[in-house]
Amino acid sequence: MAMSDAVAERERDAAASGTDLLTVGVEEEFLLVDPHTGAAVPAVDLVMEQVPAELRGQVEREFQTSQIEIGSPPGLELTSIRHSLGVLRAELAAAAERAGVRLLAIGTGPVDGPVPPVVDKPRFDRMIERFRLLVPGPGNNGMHVHVGIPDPEMGVRVLNHVRPWLPILQAVTANSPFARGEDTGYASWRSIEWERWPSVAPTPRLDSHEHYERLIRQLIASGVMLDEGMLYWYARLSAKYPTVEIRIGDVCPSVDDAVLVAALVRALVATAITDIAAGRPAIDTDHHLLVAAHWRAAHDGLEGEGVDVTDGELRPTWELLDRLVDRVRPELVRHGDLDQVTDLLGGLRRHGSGAARQRAVFARTGELVDVVTDVARQTRG
Repeated sequence: MAMSDAVAERERDAAASGTDLLTVGVEEEFLLVDPHTGAAVPAVDLVMEQVPAELRGQVEREFQTSQIEIGSPPGLELTSIRHSLGVLRAELAAAAERAGVRLLAIGTGPVDGPVPPVVDKPRFDRMIERFRLLVPGPGNNGMHVHVGIPDPEMGVRVLNHVRPWLPILQAVTANSPFARGEDTGYASWRSIEWERWPSVAPTPRLDSHEHYERLIRQLIASGVMLDEGMLYWYARLSAKYPTVEIRIGDVCPSVDDAVLVAALVRALVATAITDIAAGRPAIDTDHHLLVAAHWRAAHDGLEGEGVDVTDGELRPTWELLDRLVDRVRPELVRHGDLDQVTDLLGGLRRHGSGAARQRAVFARTGELVDVVTDVARQTRG
């Protein structure tokens, strides 16, 4: 079937499915750094004290004292997600400045320095006791996108459908090329550090929600996880909300980048639901090929090549991204997101990924402090 025919078929199915529009929400983790050196600093308590009272319900401590997290309320309109993220980022950046530090939307710290301690919390203490030296560097900052689903059984089927497409989204979000004062050779060094944890992996192919819950029980019993919150698959069912949670990406440098990823994730989940309703099976790809695709996404990012999991061949990642956009186009149209996504993709083509932007600044100045300054500017918007 030609690409245009496949898209037309999905347009008909999306229109006929009657599926309600899906909500989307975004969680973002940030790094707190010294404004002069760019090194990570254990300043989360100081920053939390400066956050306006009306926003504190949307701001949380993360794993390390050099990290802080925000969460947008779920919504149907991308404009509301953009507004929420824009306000939260601006207010949090201002709070960080009042505390004498700087807020960065970056996958991991580029400048070498002491590893900040873990937040004093009983659960985190147990994680350190169990896993010891797995704590990654100065702070590991991701982006999690939540999309509403009708029920857990459908959610598990959605996980099977979206898993082959997640390496492409990982490449789009690559935003951590530097670590310990040098270029790592990877577009997303955060991804490589994150894989130290034993429960980090591509989502397996699942038979049912019962299978999903049984695996969680078995993994906890094995000692690989302390609890369900440590299920660090790249896509999972949220333990707190009635959502599918996609958690593959570095935190994006700008609100525009975050909104683009949120729109693509929602459209991918909605496309999965439409395909399930139409009886179309998920793409069946070998686990190890999927692991290879994720490694390649972390290494090359958006500007390089990616693994086509349908045949194992390498192709330009932009070609794979265009294919993803074509696949989800009917749902972008149905959710009213196509025009915004088209504009945001144009900006991404012009400016490059977060990793490419960081490397461009370093190539001009040779100073990682300048990279930090530029990321801080994008973070605040």
